Amino acid sequence: MQPKQFFEELPAKADPERIAGIEHAFFFDIAGAGRWLVELHAGKLTVTEDAEGDGDAVFSMSAETFDRITEGKQNPMIAYMTGKVKVSGDVKAAMDLQKIL
Repeated sequence: MQPKQFFEELPAKADPERIAGIEHAFFFDIAGAGRWLVELHAGKLTVTEDAEGDGDAVFSMSAETFDRITEGKQNPMIAYMTGKVKVSGDVKAAMDLQKIL
């Protein structure tokens, strides 16, 4: 799935029970595809395209790696450990991301 389509569909796919209590902002910088800010606040998930700045956790990767992760063809932890995904910021917030996807 292309990053743009993924982020457009994400708010509708977010399970309110899974995101309850998560108060973080996640910034995604997908090389060659764009930048998105995903914010969770008061049980609501919002996405801002072409976002500036950063979030509690910042994820940088290629569009190919993003596609492989969202299609279930690439384990995100292995992608991180092999340098295909760069993460900066709050590590605990980054781990909370697993709860919403």
